Amino acid sequence: MEVRKDLWVIHMDMDAFFASVEQRDNPRLRGKPVIVGGSPNSRGVVSTCSYEARKFGVHSAMPSREALRLCPQAIFVPHHFEKYTAVSRQVREIMRRYTDIIEPLSLDEAYMDVTGQDAVAIGRELKASVQRETQLTGSVGVSYCKFMAKLASDMDKPNGFTVVDWDRAQAMLPDMPVRKLWGVGPASEQALKKLGIQTCGDLLRHDPEVLRRHYGRRADELLLLASGIDFRGIEANHEMKSVGEETTFPHDQTDRAYLSGLLEQMAGRLTQDLQRYNMACRTVTVKIKWNVFIEGGPKGGDFLQNTRSYTVPMPTADAAEIGRVAREIFSRVDWEGRKIRLLGLQLHNFVQRGDLVQARLPL
Repeated sequence: MEVRKDLWVIHMDMDAFFASVEQRDNPRLRGKPVIVGGSPNSRGVVSTCSYEARKFGVHSAMPSREALRLCPQAIFVPHHFEKYTAVSRQVREIMRRYTDIIEPLSLDEAYMDVTGQDAVAIGRELKASVQRETQLTGSVGVSYCKFMAKLASDMDKPNGFTVVDWDRAQAMLPDMPVRKLWGVGPASEQALKKLGIQTCGDLLRHDPEVLRRHYGRRADELLLLASGIDFRGIEANHEMKSVGEETTFPHDQTDRAYLSGLLEQMAGRLTQDLQRYNMACRTVTVKIKWNVFIEGGPKGGDFLQNTRSYTVPMPTADAAEIGRVAREIFSRVDWEGRKIRLLGLQLHNFVQRGDLVQARLPL
């Protein structure tokens, strides 16, 4: 497969999204260290925090009490998922002015395929339009593949704009830590370090057969990424066989209330897609990945995955109903003592909407 070297991928990542929305809507929070999620008197964890809080060492997934110790003046605010979902939808609509090929990764980030257009000009215009219309900033990366575009958007946060072409990628990759490769988590990073691999340059110099014995086919994927090669395309939902959304957390999550709330806001977003296409679903699927390193596993894998589905008797496009079903599915998964790396929701088994009776049906 030929490597594309033209600039065609844009990745936009909103800056400290939940906290920034709260600061935008409450002038008293502006310029203050804001923490969204958890509370100083609970065992909860930080969902996200403002850059003012990050200066004190606060970060996502940190226990609330530890965050308060580091930043005693922190202001804790609860989640407002409806508000975040509405802003996310607004940003997606701005993106659609430039392309219909959009792959959301979570509420606050997405890829865009702008093949055949001036990617740099679109990236700058997109960034300016989002800031003007939402009063929020986002960081934009423009590159020739998804992996490098995502890296680029993170290089000059917050409010950054970075272009990484092929030549720049080849110059920066050899010294880049392997931790930044797509799919490499803390466990994989430690396993690679045991092999003497800390940078992409180290990885490329290592015996590929040794890597394959440890990681199977995943070894070849890592070698390609370390070379700046990523053949993945932008995956947009054109055919309504299913709609879904998933979030890979920058830090593992253990807060059940927070995760249940995320499923609710995913349901709100996905049902808007159903309504746009005049569809209703019968099957709701919750996807969970645990961050568990399997010592000596066939691929040296980082994750165990659990997917649970439920088919409702009556097709529905109601956000509250789908959110309730998703929460119930999630509540029945035994994950205590494990840390969740990814959470997703998928709707499928569609029918055309008619005069459907929306009923709250017990599981």
